[in-house]
Amino acid sequence: MTASPSASGAPLSPHELKGVPVTVAGLGVSGVPAAKALHTLGAQVTVVNSTADERRQAEAAELEALGIAVRLGEDAVTRLPEQTRLVVTAPGWRPDSPLFAAAAEAGAPVWGDVELAWRLRGPNAAPWLAVTGTNGKTTATRMLAEILTAAGLSTAAVGNIGVSLLDVVLGQEHHDVLAVELSSYQLHWAPSIRPHSAAVLNLAPDHLDWHGSMAAYAADKGRVYHGNQVACVYNAADPETERLVREADVEEGCRAIGFTLGAPAPSQFGVVDGILVDRAFVADRQREAQELAETGDVRPGAPHNIANALAAAALARAYGVAPAAVRAGLRAFRPDAHRIAEVAVVDGVTWVDDSKATNTHAAEASLAAYEPIVWLAGGLAKGATFDELAAKAAPRLRAAVLFGADRALIAEALARHAPQVPVVELERTDTGAMSAAVATARDLAREGDTVLLAPACASMDMFANYNQRGDLFAEAVRALAAAAGQGQQPDDPHDH
Repeated sequence: MTASPSASGAPLSPHELKGVPVTVAGLGVSGVPAAKALHTLGAQVTVVNSTADERRQAEAAELEALGIAVRLGEDAVTRLPEQTRLVVTAPGWRPDSPLFAAAAEAGAPVWGDVELAWRLRGPNAAPWLAVTGTNGKTTATRMLAEILTAAGLSTAAVGNIGVSLLDVVLGQEHHDVLAVELSSYQLHWAPSIRPHSAAVLNLAPDHLDWHGSMAAYAADKGRVYHGNQVACVYNAADPETERLVREADVEEGCRAIGFTLGAPAPSQFGVVDGILVDRAFVADRQREAQELAETGDVRPGAPHNIANALAAAALARAYGVAPAAVRAGLRAFRPDAHRIAEVAVVDGVTWVDDSKATNTHAAEASLAAYEPIVWLAGGLAKGATFDELAAKAAPRLRAAVLFGADRALIAEALARHAPQVPVVELERTDTGAMSAAVATARDLAREGDTVLLAPACASMDMFANYNQRGDLFAEAVRALAAAAGQGQQPDDPHDH
């Protein structure tokens, strides 16, 4: 192949990449697998990355040992390597990066690794059931995979969940269907994908510095619906997700399927008397509802997690999965760490780790699941404002313990909307601040309260990531429980 790959979305045979100069933008969890896959297919691969820290140097050495060229440093990402006919980018690279302007000038298309995986799918490839949204993507995707597995189907949870789609598409293992988590970044760089069915769980402002506007962010999320064959699953409580369905160009016969925490209308999934029901994939949608599971089958049973379960069930049912498999899959699901995970109960106070709540939308959902609450929050706001969150949370709050670089923004919002709520701000910004936060929360909480770590902020001002933040919280709580000599902990640390 001497010309650049087609921009029309046409499938790409692996042999077409042989000898083609391809530039991979970025190392890390996306770039390294992409570079290796392209090299295996015979492409002439050059990887460029702006940072040259110890970790990236180690990754570069690994690739260079395979015969892959690597260029590190700021200069490497401003100039397109000569003769490049295709750029494959890690999803986080901004659209306005100079490298992509150079690619446009050279007539070289820019794809994400998801787009490349889609193009390289064989004629009998597994269909994709895709999940996106501001929050809940990983949970809903893993729930979906458990349901598909319970139905006896060979599947995998892949994509933004940490498993490379390229590795799965080019691997030897056969799958009947894939549960695919997709971020807004990945969707931006994947214009050709056409899932069997897809869900947008919710939409709230996030990553606006990258996308440029809420409209652009929503448009990238909405790409997941384009070309859907059977079902576009939307959140009936979030009109923006339904708008994206209306604007999508889908296959003839594809249906809009809503999910709601209330009683469902025809063509919706919902909840009736504690039962998850399907009024979409039944013979008579006007008069029938198929029981799928009980709310008690969903763990944790917070409202937003019930919504995740409904979306996963809708995608599975769109693929033809039987109701019994939905129940079995939801019962088998265990949430990842740091997602509304109960750590311990000490002196009648429940301690919950939702360190994954890194934005206001996620924190709002978490706060809605408990009361009364001693709220642990703070970190990097990423441009967010907290007035709406504070106003909604106010009736549920016993107190708040705030930490991190932007804690004052939350304190000011609470002062405006919840002046009756005691607020303690911690000035220390080392990782030991979490132990101090736990000790302060212990003094504020009463029997029957929940101490909830739902920071509503990113973690990188004080911690390596949200995992470390949650781990330190859990460590401090377990030390508290051990000192009390009566900490009651769940059988499974991921259970709630």
